[in-house]
Amino acid sequence: MIYLRAHHLLCLLTYIGKGYTPAFVRNYDEIAHRLDAGEAIEITSEPDDICAPIACDLAEHCHGVSVRNRDALAARDVGALLGMEIVPGTTLTLTTERLAQMRAAFAAGVIRSACVGCEWNELCTHEAKGGYPHVRVRPASRHLRCGTP
Repeated sequence: MIYLRAHHLLCLLTYIGKGYTPAFVRNYDEIAHRLDAGEAIEITSEPDDICAPIACDLAEHCHGVSVRNRDALAARDVGALLGMEIVPGTTLTLTTERLAQMRAAFAAGVIRSACVGCEWNELCTHEAKGGYPHVRVRPASRHLRCGTP
């Protein structure tokens, strides 16, 4: 199980291998690999698996009002898009179809309210406008078997 804050459901859409520290990037790459393999996500309101390598540095940040607000906005927007309630304890899996749905909504600005004021907003906007060519989260379709389409 991968534990994520709700706003990280948005961050993973445009993750391209950039981050706060080399340890952060290595960890995020491993999480991307696990997501690609179909590992489930559980939503948490605490510092999560993505921020684990820098949690001590961001302890105050991770419990701050701005992060809780980002979580609430992302949970509302992504939940409405997916037709489900996103709260701590919610579990979901990123299928190819679900990821495509989320990326289309992200590129259209439908689920971006949590991104306002984020330091990564420009990078994410650029990646989304370009059609997500460099993203590292790309789960294999669960419908393909033995090389059949």
